Amino acid sequence: MADVMVYSKEGLSRLGWTRVRRARSPLGVGRRARRRARSLTVGSQRRLRLRLQQAEAAGVAWLDEEDAAEAVVVGAEWSAREKKARKKKARRRERAERERREREEEQHCEEREWSQLRQLREPPTRRVRDGDAEERAAPEPRPGAGGESEGPEEPPRAPGQGKPFLVRAKAGLLMLLSHAQSLTFTGKCRMTCLYGRVQVFGFIISQGQPAYDLYSPHTICALTIEAINYVMPEKTLKDMKLEVRSLIRDHLSSANAFHVIKQFSPMCSIVLLESLETPATDFILSYPAFSHLFSGKKQELSSSFNLEQLTMSSVGIKKCEEESGFHLSESSIAAIEELITACCEEIDGCPIIMACGPKCIGKSTFNRYLINQLLNSIPCVDFLDCDLGQTEFTPPGCVSLSNVTDPIFGPPFTHQRKTRKMVFYGDSSCEDDCKKYTEIVKYVFSAYQREAPLVINTMGWVKGDGLLLLIDLIRMLAPTHIVQFSSEQCQDMPLLTPEYTAGMAGLQTKGKTKGKNRHLESTESESSGDPDEGSQPHSAGHKLLLVQSEFSGAGVAQLTQWHSPVLRDMALLGYLALLQPPEAKPFLPLHHLVPFQIPFGSVALRVIHTDVAPTHTMYTVNASWIGLCRILEDVKQKTDGPIFLTDNPVCDCMGFGIIRGISMVKKVYYVLTPLSHEKLRNVNCLMIGNITIPHCVFKTQPKIEGEIPYVTSEYNFSIWGSGKLRVRKLLQRREYL
Repeated sequence: MADVMVYSKEGLSRLGWTRVRRARSPLGVGRRARRRARSLTVGSQRRLRLRLQQAEAAGVAWLDEEDAAEAVVVGAEWSAREKKARKKKARRRERAERERREREEEQHCEEREWSQLRQLREPPTRRVRDGDAEERAAPEPRPGAGGESEGPEEPPRAPGQGKPFLVRAKAGLLMLLSHAQSLTFTGKCRMTCLYGRVQVFGFIISQGQPAYDLYSPHTICALTIEAINYVMPEKTLKDMKLEVRSLIRDHLSSANAFHVIKQFSPMCSIVLLESLETPATDFILSYPAFSHLFSGKKQELSSSFNLEQLTMSSVGIKKCEEESGFHLSESSIAAIEELITACCEEIDGCPIIMACGPKCIGKSTFNRYLINQLLNSIPCVDFLDCDLGQTEFTPPGCVSLSNVTDPIFGPPFTHQRKTRKMVFYGDSSCEDDCKKYTEIVKYVFSAYQREAPLVINTMGWVKGDGLLLLIDLIRMLAPTHIVQFSSEQCQDMPLLTPEYTAGMAGLQTKGKTKGKNRHLESTESESSGDPDEGSQPHSAGHKLLLVQSEFSGAGVAQLTQWHSPVLRDMALLGYLALLQPPEAKPFLPLHHLVPFQIPFGSVALRVIHTDVAPTHTMYTVNASWIGLCRILEDVKQKTDGPIFLTDNPVCDCMGFGIIRGISMVKKVYYVLTPLSHEKLRNVNCLMIGNITIPHCVFKTQPKIEGEIPYVTSEYNFSIWGSGKLRVRKLLQRREYL
């Protein structure tokens, strides 16, 4: 190899470097080493030049030893790479340590869950006969552990602790509830139980049952979804998690499903909550007075939400305090347990249960909860609604008998349904004609076939003549159990014991005589069974169950002054919502629906709440709420005008509607009703009562230009029989509007 001149670092010019490169042209480094050299910093390149000069001076054969030259280049950047490697190894060690801790924690949780599982499956103690000594049985080893002891176990976590685990699903919200955990909410949603078992308002929903619609408006107590005990399958925890994974796979992403499986433990329940939009609810919420029925106050809507509230609001619900939910008093729990036992045993036939008490005491809520509890054990329950003002399955002003097969998860306006028998009384109170009311109740009660337990709801009128009328109903219906409600604010109602109801005279019946005249009037009292003649056969007796209502406002009658009329309006709107076609998106206003045309000669008219001259009857009928009834008499047309009835017949009511117009030229009534054309053929009588159409139906008519039909501010109120509609100013101060 030729001699090479080595230049020192100092004083080396550009020309000198060129001469050096030409002199060592056969001694160049490899291409890979040159690329690495270009990536070095200026200081590293300077140090590398010095090393190359020293290596050339030592006589290194670069073309033969290219790997050695590359090692020199790599050595220049070794410090940086060594730092990265050290950091990478440190991260690996941290990750391995973290995974080890997670495995230990998961194993510890699994052992604790298995201990809880064994406690749920087996009795807590085992008696060992060894003389007189008694010892607690040791816990059995975990399956698959080879019979080895697991060591000391931690005490199980108290059920119901913590919050439910919520996660967003593909089409809603998935909620995991541990044993005894619950969620109290307001709003509306559709719930499906995917795993385990939950209870909603007394009804138990298990895995595999269909989805249920839940309505929790601000007008009633909030609904609560609570996880309850269920029979544990004979599976390992791993098999349970595999089953849960397959059930939630279609509803969650893989990442969210992993978190749910991680939170799962024995006795957990998983439910799917979806948003609920129906034409009926859209129709009711379209009116400004009820637009915030499920969402709450307007100021609450603008408040800041946390992540949990935003997740729940995506399906239309809002979490509230547990105090807002339905809570049973000790007396209520005892009464319900006894009634369920009586209905399931049926020793003396089907029980007849009557709920009695003053207004705003909780009778309707108790009846709904009792029906849901009974449906857990029996397929159906009959319900006789004798409360004209606050009806359950029909618009107000009716006495009806219904067969209930589905649970009740909402107020009356959410479950208007077909009844077995119904009569339209035409008013929310029977004070003006109690005799007609008892005739209607007796007529409807005759349809009861005693194939299922009967729950009877009564009015809150229990003072004066109302108490006497209640005694008449007890003698007429002969209940086996009477549930009497009372509260601290209302204690003036006497106890309806069998002795009191037997000896007390009613409005149309006589009680058993006492003292000297008992034998003189007993023959007369037992000879007649007609209430018009003054007596009814006395029942063999009933069992009285006393319930003390403990919720806020129980028995305060002043609340009904504004609460009851609003509930009646919502029940009417709930029935009018049945007019909406199932495929209507969005809903159709009432004046956009096509009415039925009923000829004058095919139906008879009767105004049942007051006397109206025939010349003014057509003015009364127009824009009125009517009952579509079926009378036994044949309607015969003698003239071209309408047919009028002279009395109030007790007849079956097929449904309801609104007369939205009358054509005197065509001689037809234009009627809006959800009844089908086939059922409408059986209607031959239109009854007009004292039930008025809600004011919002008249005042809120979209796409109307000019004056609103049937609404005017210029009217001569001096005309006899005219009067202003009562305006309820308290509506503006209601907390749910």
